Amino acid sequence: MSVQYRVVVVKNDERVDGPDDADAVATVPLAEAKAGGFDATVAYMRGRLKATGSTGALFDELRSGAADRTINRLASPS
Repeated sequence: MSVQYRVVVVKNDERVDGPDDADAVATVPLAEAKAGGFDATVAYMRGRLKATGSTGALFDELRSGAADRTINRLASPS
C-alpha cells in the first residue's frame, strides 16, 4: 500500500511526495508541518492532517514514523 503526501504552501501550491495512484492521500498545511514538535499522528487526531483513501495504509505510515519523516522533509526549505 502506498501513501501520497501533500504539504500545502498556499492554494494551488503543494509540495507532493508519492505516487498519483496511491491508496491514501495525506494533506497538511505548511504552517502546521513547520510547527515545533510536529507529530503526524497528533495532527491527524486533531483534524489538522486530512486523509482520503485507505486508513490502513495511512496508519501503517503513522506507526512506522514514515509519515513524520516525509512531511518534515517536504516542509523544510528546498
